[in-house]
Amino acid sequence: MQALDTQITVGVIGAGAMGAGIAQVAAQAGHRVHLHDQREGAAAAGRDGVAKQLQRRVDKGKMEQQAVDAIVDRIQPVSTLSQLSNSGMVIEAIIEDLEIKHMLLCELEQLCGDDTILATNTSSISVTALGSKLDHPERLVGMHFFNPAPLMALVEVVKGLATDDGVADTVHATAAKWGKKPVFATSTPGFIVNRVARPFYAESFRLLQEQAADPATLDAIIREAGGFRMGPFELTDLIGHDVNYAVTTSVFDAYYQDTRFLPSLIQKELVEAGRFGRKSGLGFYCYDDNSKPSEPNTEPAHESDETQLIVEGLLGPAAALVERLRDAGVDVIERDGPGQLRFGDAVLALTDGRMATERANSEGTPNLVLFDLAFDFTNTTRLAVGIADQAHDKARTDACALLQKAGIAVSVIEDRPGLVVMRTVAMLASQAADASLHGVATKEDIDLAMKAGLNYPDGPLSWSDRLGNSLVFEVLTNVQNSYGEDRYRPALFLRQNHYAEKGFYT
Repeated sequence: MQALDTQITVGVIGAGAMGAGIAQVAAQAGHRVHLHDQREGAAAAGRDGVAKQLQRRVDKGKMEQQAVDAIVDRIQPVSTLSQLSNSGMVIEAIIEDLEIKHMLLCELEQLCGDDTILATNTSSISVTALGSKLDHPERLVGMHFFNPAPLMALVEVVKGLATDDGVADTVHATAAKWGKKPVFATSTPGFIVNRVARPFYAESFRLLQEQAADPATLDAIIREAGGFRMGPFELTDLIGHDVNYAVTTSVFDAYYQDTRFLPSLIQKELVEAGRFGRKSGLGFYCYDDNSKPSEPNTEPAHESDETQLIVEGLLGPAAALVERLRDAGVDVIERDGPGQLRFGDAVLALTDGRMATERANSEGTPNLVLFDLAFDFTNTTRLAVGIADQAHDKARTDACALLQKAGIAVSVIEDRPGLVVMRTVAMLASQAADASLHGVATKEDIDLAMKAGLNYPDGPLSWSDRLGNSLVFEVLTNVQNSYGEDRYRPALFLRQNHYAEKGFYT
């Protein structure tokens, strides 16, 4: 794959935060950039914004002034579209409106040379649909940057039905040369990231609606146990609920109301109230200067006279928890069994997707306490637990005391299927498996996209392999049985891997 030569001029249309950021990326790579915006003075303001951002790096000693001046000098504001006619590639980053983009792309097709690549930064509109009015749709490709473009590594290179493979290859190679991590995707709703990521928000929103826990507690569980950089409530407050809800609704509609993409009524209410998050000062959290940070629900220190932990069978992904408890001085006895821990009156087990109350009844273990998945049981600082309704208070005390001996903060949530991290990760893996099955992208590109685009601790398919596809399949099957909803159906690829006893990579 051959990247664009740096002697080739790149045109960027739209000088807002995204367009100016793309212009900065191209200029940093050595291209002359012509930046256009129909709003008078906006292109010059966009270049000035780039200069200010880079100047901060100079002030911190992270860049040389000469390098900043060279980058800014390469960005030339232009007042007319005709001044982009000599560009080797033109990237549009304007409003997400199909008709407005159609008009712009058709005009560019007439103005630019036959070999000019036309790229769209759309995050939600079909590249196939955008190319439908062009005489030569093969020259149009999606080049979806993530905000802020200079900092975010991922670029989704999206091929429409008519996109020439050579054009897509050139854009992919160019993005890599610009220091990005590009992935190929087909033009399906949400592409990779905005499709696969929906459960990250949706499952915690649903748990909130079911009063399982408050936003601060759910965010802490996702961060500290799940290993994600931000929880779903603080992240959507940062993104803006108007934006996040619009994307979810768009994907839901595009997939003919598939319930896996069902928008949240709680988020809808926030949007209707104008509580968009940080930018409005109020969302799930308050951003008033006088407001105090919301603290997660954490169990107080529990005391237990018990000293002996009985490990019955293998714990699978939670095996490291036993070694951690042993290192903390707990006396461990191992014997055969179904994969659970006995400490005092408490029987602890990793969630398998069933509610603790249901599982306690089925297995005849009334004092059952289920604990959630952690990305790394060796180092996790928090775990969520769900307690069977049948359990008595001493079982709760013993279970919490055991985990606290290992230095783990415990958040007791209401007894819900799959708890928090486990059901979220299982749903992400299922969505990723479906995207792979339908040819949206390769398994490698799906995992890379979720790590590079959203800073996930692991790709969903790689994560599923580490957990064991059969466990993920079992969790989803049990969650689906609990709710009786198609929303939690395991992806066909997961089902196939389960019965083949294999993983996505093995």
